[in-house]
Amino acid sequence: MASRKLPFDPYIAAILGMVLLASVFPCRGAAATAVDHVTNVAIGLLFFLYGARLSRDAVLQGLSNWRLQLIVVLVTYALFPVLGWLLGPSARFIGPELYTGVLFLTLLPSTVQSSIAFTSIARGNVPAALCAASLSNIIGVLLTPILVQLVLSVQNHAGFSTDALRAIIQQLFLPFVAGQLSRPWTADFVQKHRTVLGYLDRGSILLVVYGAFSEGVVNGIWQRLDWGNLAGLAVVCSLLLTLVIAATTLVSRACRFSTEDEIVIVFCGSKKSLASGIPMANILFPPHVIGLMVLPLMIFHQIQLMVCAAMAQRYARRA
Repeated sequence: MASRKLPFDPYIAAILGMVLLASVFPCRGAAATAVDHVTNVAIGLLFFLYGARLSRDAVLQGLSNWRLQLIVVLVTYALFPVLGWLLGPSARFIGPELYTGVLFLTLLPSTVQSSIAFTSIARGNVPAALCAASLSNIIGVLLTPILVQLVLSVQNHAGFSTDALRAIIQQLFLPFVAGQLSRPWTADFVQKHRTVLGYLDRGSILLVVYGAFSEGVVNGIWQRLDWGNLAGLAVVCSLLLTLVIAATTLVSRACRFSTEDEIVIVFCGSKKSLASGIPMANILFPPHVIGLMVLPLMIFHQIQLMVCAAMAQRYARRA
């Protein structure tokens, strides 16, 4: 996903292409209904494959370094949400809907591929990164949607939605568990065909983006935003990432972790998963606001790639 020479993720270009396509040719009526049904199936398949890929043995082995794993989990699911709450005044500049999207991204799990890739480039503790990123996603399959329901219900003064929780269990949690249980039969197949299945993953997410922004365009998403909102959003995402990177670095050094473990804490703790976030948003939010909910995540994702690519190379140059 990341490289030394290409901090811009081509996948982001593909997602932006779907946003442009939806802006020019949004799906409507029967076509929108068909896309919605296909999207639901694609999300279930996506989380089934997530479960089939994650090695429980690797996670259990990495848990021996429990201090490192605990810090990554606390940063991902405690520090990030607190910082998101502290950035509440930014809603005056970016608008309440985009700020809700910022809160949503703070509740997401870490990435897997880019966290491991950057840790490898930086010459960090790759096995610990594999465990930390995997554990974050295992926890996030159920914890993230519950936190979203709780945090955003408080913000919007609404009650906890049992319908949303039921949809989460049916479309995310059960397929993920089924994927984990299938590993004795599917692990070799998934490993052997990981490139093809990776395209399937990304294609599914592109379909979700197209459907989400189609609905948003039909409901006037671009009439509700201006360049000032987007510029302010980029500043908020940059500030959020800066604070998390600074905090993870300081905590790592205060706790006397090795440089290799510090790299894991910084990279795994500062990431937020686009691959998990977009499908979750598709289930958790009304169709007409999904585009606004995932826009902060898309911007944050690209900023984190560029910043962490530079940091990984700097770590790699150490004596």
